[in-house]
Amino acid sequence: MTATSPTKPEARAFAALKVNPCVAALPPYNAGMSLTRARALSGRDDLARLASNENADGCSPAVLAALADGGFEPWRYADPACTALREALADRIGVAAEVIVVGNGSEEMIAAISRAVLVAGTQVVTVVPSFGLHEIEPLAAGASVLKVPMTAAAGFDLTALEAAIAAGPRVVFLSSPWNPVGPALDRPALQRLIDAVPPGTLFVLDEAYFEFSDAPDGIAMLRDSGIAHVVLRTFSKAYGLAGLRVGYAVCSDPELARVIAAAKTPFNVNGAAQRAAIAALADEAWMKASVAGIRAERDRVAAGLAALGLHAAPSQTNFLFFDTGRDSAEVAAALLLEGIIVKPWREKGYESWLRATIGTPAENDRLMVALRKLVAR
Repeated sequence: MTATSPTKPEARAFAALKVNPCVAALPPYNAGMSLTRARALSGRDDLARLASNENADGCSPAVLAALADGGFEPWRYADPACTALREALADRIGVAAEVIVVGNGSEEMIAAISRAVLVAGTQVVTVVPSFGLHEIEPLAAGASVLKVPMTAAAGFDLTALEAAIAAGPRVVFLSSPWNPVGPALDRPALQRLIDAVPPGTLFVLDEAYFEFSDAPDGIAMLRDSGIAHVVLRTFSKAYGLAGLRVGYAVCSDPELARVIAAAKTPFNVNGAAQRAAIAALADEAWMKASVAGIRAERDRVAAGLAALGLHAAPSQTNFLFFDTGRDSAEVAAALLLEGIIVKPWREKGYESWLRATIGTPAENDRLMVALRKLVAR
């Protein structure tokens, strides 16, 4: 009997279990390649990490100072209600703290919304290409997911979205700016979709990349809309706290916030993360300067891609989504040998598209040089 034999006792024990079939059938999340794996596959240490949309500038020095402060007590449980952070957010956004729920990244908020609102037999509407968890978490709750494809011009199909939303799904998950594609809904487009939401549907607007965009403020637009809604934001991108995992949900009313909060775990946001988020929020000047630099680099790289004949979707994020014209997994593997980590897209119909984070100017130059060599082959 070999070590991988399916007749091993532990394999028979697992086969006898009755696991949740909704979870067992979930597609894998397409995470960016880890640094350890990238080093092993490429044999290089000089890696440009352009797969996970992290902030190439790092984070505010105020965050590092807050984490080094002797007043931080890692042996103590963090505030499960994230009171100080919610109050700081409420002051910044102009909403009541009681409608804010803080999560271990906005991903946890997607899971909590799915757990709180969805049951077997309900339906979710989202888009494709999609942020994986807008599909995975509803499927885990037993819901079905209708995905509206992007247009040939790599934008939102507003007519198809309006129709899908008006049909009355339990939840709509929509990101603007759109991960992994890049465009954002302008005010008239967002208003069209808000107007299509019927009673009984929860409209979830994921604004993880809001700070990088010229998009209208979804929180302000939805505040007086009269529909049940949640706006998601995060500290992972513009504020550079991806490794600490802090995101939040701004809900249409306190009762919805209470139900979503009940669906998450207690002590979900650790003390270091809460402390860092408060410090990051206070240093808005650092964030805005970082965003300005990233936006300028984004436009420079987009122009470079166009010069190579590579079509990129219009982006209001810190990444570019572009059609390589071939299997993007092969392109990503070739780039990895050049020391560049990117994310090939694997959703059906979009296997030639690749997403690259905007890195430092030097990292972006490396990407363009490597792509120029690939295009010339």
